[in-house]
Formats: sequence, structure tokens, C-alpha cells
Amino acid sequence: MGSDLANAADLLRSATDVTLLAHVSPDADALGSALALALGLRTRGARVRVAFGAPADISAALRALDPAGLLIPADEVPAAPATLVVLDCGSERRLGPLADRVATTKAAGGRVLVIDHHIDTPRFGTDHVLDEHAEATAVLVAALLDELGIPLDADIATCVYAGVLTDTGSFRRATPSTHRLAARLLEAGARPDAIARSFDAHPFPWLRMLSTVLGRAQLVPDAAGGLGLVYAVVTIEDLADLRPEDVEGVIDLLRASEEAEVAAVAKELEPGVWTVSLRAVGAVDVRAAAIRLGGGGHRLAAGFTARGSAEDVLVSIKRALD
Repeated sequence: MGSDLANAADLLRSATDVTLLAHVSPDADALGSALALALGLRTRGARVRVAFGAPADISAALRALDPAGLLIPADEVPAAPATLVVLDCGSERRLGPLADRVATTKAAGGRVLVIDHHIDTPRFGTDHVLDEHAEATAVLVAALLDELGIPLDADIATCVYAGVLTDTGSFRRATPSTHRLAARLLEAGARPDAIARSFDAHPFPWLRMLSTVLGRAQLVPDAAGGLGLVYAVVTIEDLADLRPEDVEGVIDLLRASEEAEVAAVAKELEPGVWTVSLRAVGAVDVRAAAIRLGGGGHRLAAGFTARGSAEDVLVSIKRALD
């Protein structure tokens, strides 16, 4: 990856106007990575902007990563950016309404830098920093900032830390190098307690939702080749008075079930349409199961979109795992 980092750094050193895009429904790794790199490039004098295709609004925790106000609405993204950086996207499709910016940038003679840590991400840009072994895209951004000689400050460190924290499952999937990077981020001014609290905080109705959803959870001992599946459904009604991101932590609670290797949560987006999250302890490749169902992700954390009833979704998960 050394030569790719060097090439990316050369590209960004000469860039004076940079547009950075995260995937739709951005998480802390996607948005934190984009904002961290944008903040760093801004210290070099570049004009920068950060965006994502949808939704129109994001959680308070994610908004807090942008005290500099670098985020712009999707409809304000230039039609053909001079330099486009795409972060944490396993494919162009993950850019949603902004996917066409890749083609328009190339057609206008611009450069498209893709930075990602997903397995089998296609090389859809003109330049790439891809490493499927990186714990988070934020780790790659930190390496790129080092290559550029841009020092970490508190705002940059906060964005990188948020990405690393969330994509490693609060450091459950961390490596020694992850902790060395975390130490640097804390030294630069990241506040781990405040960052973790911002992503853990929920309104009071969240507790009632948990009571209902976990009360309906099912354990399927014979699923995943006999290693077990624990499964829960979050309906539209369950999400009344809650934000979409308030359901994200449900799967981490399900994973506490010691009888199941795999945990799954199906969240109803609209009647009959579900987004499904899969997590594994270590023995099952849930990415392979998600791919069979039209999705993707990582070996221990993946997802897909499904249509039908909740029962249909459960049947499809069991088949894919087996």
C-alpha cells in the first residue's frame, strides 16, 4: 500500500479544490474519514467540501464531527469536481444520488481517489488506497495524513477516533497498531469519553423500543450449521418517536447471547422493505451470506436489503447461513 499512499499524497498535495464524499446513510467511519481528510487538506490551503447522497439529516453525534461546517447538501455538490475523494464505499452505487459524480469527474479530466477497507472494492476511481486488512477507512486516512505531513489536531483526531471506535466495535476487533493510533489521537486532543458517549446516547423512548424488540427476539439453535442464530425485528411502529440511528445498537445487545454465533437485526424501512444487519463472533463469514442475498460488508459484520415479510427475511437468512 506504500506506493498507493505516496501516489494519493502527490495527488492531494497539488489539489486546490477537493470534494469528499461518504456513502449514503453515513456512519462514523465514512463521515469521520471524509471530515478528517478535509480538515487536513484545508490546513494546506485547499478549498474543501464534504457531502453524502442521503438522507437529508444525520444524527447529532455525526453532526458534532463537523464544527468547521464543511458539510454541504447533496444538491450543492459540483457536477464535475476537479478532485473527488470517495471514502468507505465498496462500490459507486453506495454513493446513491451522487454516484454520477465519479463518471462526470473522469469525463472532465479530473481525478477520483477511492479510499476504502472493504473486501473486493472495485477500482472505480483513477487513484486508489485500498486495504481490506485495515480496521477502518479512518485508519487509512490517518496514514494518508502522515504521508502528507499534516499533523493531527483535536478536530482531526476526533473524526479519526470516531471512525476507529465504531468500526472496531469499541476496539473489540482492534490490533496493536489500532491502539498505537488511538494513543496518538488522544495525545492530539480526542476525548474518548465524550466521543463514546455521543454515540451511546439515546432518547428515553429507546428503552421502550428495546423492551419490545428484545422481547420478540428468537433463538434458532440449528442455524449457521448448528452454531446458532439470534434474530430480532424492528418494525416501523417500534421506531415511533425515534431516529433511524437509534436502532443501530440493537444488534450489539443481541450479540451478547452466548448460544448464538450469528446475530441479525431486520429493520423495517417501509412496509415490506427491510435493511438487515449481520454480525458473527468469529466462526462464520457473514459477508458471504450477505453477498448471497445481494449485500456485502466484512467477514464479521455485513448487511443487505430484503423485501417481503419478517418471516420471509428470517428464512432467507437461515438459508444463506447454511
